Amino acid sequence: MYGVVISGLLFLAFAFFAVAQAGTVRNGGQSAADAAALAAAQSDRDQFFDGFLDSLGDGDSWQDWLDGLGEITADGCGEAEYFAGRNRSDVLACDAITRGADSGYTVRIETRFDTGRTIVPGTENKTAKATATAVVKPLCDFGEGAGDIEITCDGEDFTIDPDDEDLALEPSDLFSVVLVD
Repeated sequence: MYGVVISGLLFLAFAFFAVAQAGTVRNGGQSAADAAALAAAQSDRDQFFDGFLDSLGDGDSWQDWLDGLGEITADGCGEAEYFAGRNRSDVLACDAITRGADSGYTVRIETRFDTGRTIVPGTENKTAKATATAVVKPLCDFGEGAGDIEITCDGEDFTIDPDDEDLALEPSDLFSVVLVD
């Protein structure tokens, strides 16, 4: 009787370990998907920021960039693939999306790591698939003063001289990148 109880307890311990392994793989997969989607959206954010800076002397075109409506020339999916790879995962799909008025990416990944060998039938060597969506949210309202551009971003006021080469702005001052799914 004692041997049966010990065997049962050992089986339960190994079963709990298999569940924990599956949870670890699932969580690692979701982290990889989140990182990939954020990286793709941050790539677009950086292009919006650069487009904004480049257009400051070109009339009102800077407003489109600040609203996140400028023409993006690169695809953030390359960044998604890079970050998925750094998290030992592969991108299965990467799609540019628009959520509300915000642009971003939905990324689906599959992990290269798995649950390994387990004693629970059907749970061995299982990878995880996960999906995440991230968008770029413009943070600024704007107006124009006497030759200067006045913007308020997330409660902070900035006055920008379009002729100033050394602006003390970062992409994160003008745009946030957030996970939405």
